[in-house]
Amino acid sequence: MFKECVMTSQQTVNDLHAILQTMKNAHLAAGPADAKLRQDRLLRGARLISENHQRLSLAMAADFGHRSLYQSMVADIATTVKMLKHSAEHVADWMKPEIVASPEPGMQAWIQQQPLGVIGVISPWNFPVNLSFGPLSGVFAAGNTAMLKPSELTPRTTELLAELIAGYFDPLELAVVWGDADIGAAFSGLPFDHLVFTGSTAVGRHVMRAAAENLVPVTLELGGKSPVVVDDDADIRIASERTLTIKTFNAGQICLSPDYMLLPASGVESLVQASKHFMQQSFPTIQDNPDYTSIISSRHYARLISLLDDASNKGAQIISLAPVGEPDYDEPSRKIAPHLVINATDDMAIMQEEVFGPLLPVRTYTDRSEITAYINAHPRPLAAYYFGNQPERQSAFANHTTSGALVINDVMTHASIDSLPFGGVGASGMGAYHGIHGFRRFTHAKAVVVQSEDGASNLRLRAPYADKLARLETVLKG
Repeated sequence: MFKECVMTSQQTVNDLHAILQTMKNAHLAAGPADAKLRQDRLLRGARLISENHQRLSLAMAADFGHRSLYQSMVADIATTVKMLKHSAEHVADWMKPEIVASPEPGMQAWIQQQPLGVIGVISPWNFPVNLSFGPLSGVFAAGNTAMLKPSELTPRTTELLAELIAGYFDPLELAVVWGDADIGAAFSGLPFDHLVFTGSTAVGRHVMRAAAENLVPVTLELGGKSPVVVDDDADIRIASERTLTIKTFNAGQICLSPDYMLLPASGVESLVQASKHFMQQSFPTIQDNPDYTSIISSRHYARLISLLDDASNKGAQIISLAPVGEPDYDEPSRKIAPHLVINATDDMAIMQEEVFGPLLPVRTYTDRSEITAYINAHPRPLAAYYFGNQPERQSAFANHTTSGALVINDVMTHASIDSLPFGGVGASGMGAYHGIHGFRRFTHAKAVVVQSEDGASNLRLRAPYADKLARLETVLKG
């Protein structure tokens, strides 16, 4: 019955509770997974992806309408396989007990790295493989099992993932839950041992509220408005090229994508010219270009066009980077050329919500003090990107702004470095994973003490206290 529930295309709320309880019982009955089993699960995940990379890439392309196969291979396939193999290589060391100094002779004390249990993972549509198996690399390394709820916006990829997971994993190790937003809401309210959610800040609030009913700890990766700061000593051409490299990757549909730029007022024309040159070199065509990805859905496409219209109506200068002779955007293909939105202001919708597309609002400044003041007056971003070459300015920016990550003179580079934590702060999320940070996130660090034979350390708590009080007062007096 349990396997039938897992394999059906749409579970009910009662099914979800039954699946979770069965998995919890199985996890407890099996006892802690040893290093060999953890490595096996991680490497099975890597094989699932690498052995089926073509099918997965084609499924993602179909879900998007068009998605660059290269982008899928880099971000969803190769990076994720690397992440899983990194955890498999190091997990045996990560899970060793941490011996700590004992306060009394004859005592022993250590920290036991204990699995949490069954982890819920809610993954989004923009990188449906990476943001499913990325968290799972930490979940499996920590010795847990998991229930995965992929996005309903990528149904072909979800269906294929469910099929493949059933072939590589026992449903008691990894179960896939299908369903719409209602099933997603019910999933958030299950009594997991930990819950991971990747998505918008607005939905993240609902997820955290639902998890709180069962006191389920959460890891939230929420994105937000990640700024690109171009200091007055920076090379604007380099800043433009490296920003647009990520703004055009997956058509900017990335939680870490640059969301707006802070630029010296004198640099606008240089930015426009550098951006146009970059697009001519990288994307001489967009609409028929296999390297340029479509917007995921008609609803998301319409939202992005409305952001442009709103900004234009409120006085922004809109610079289309579409190739000559091509439309700025096309509804049938859902391909939107990159646009610079010059002189964006806070009353514009494009500065009030995460863009999640190939539109780049640009705000100018005349005094460098405006940079940190503006960033600190807004919710903390998932990442901040600073372009400037003076070490003291780099250090000052790092010390006076708070973000999930900071990249200097590049954009999004940190996300593929397995030894770095990946996560947000404040409105951009809580908790981090990747590498050892994922292992620690999904592990309970349990204090273990073995008392000495004479029990000396606890005798100070045993009555009568008169003599002990006198000795304690002497000690406190120095």
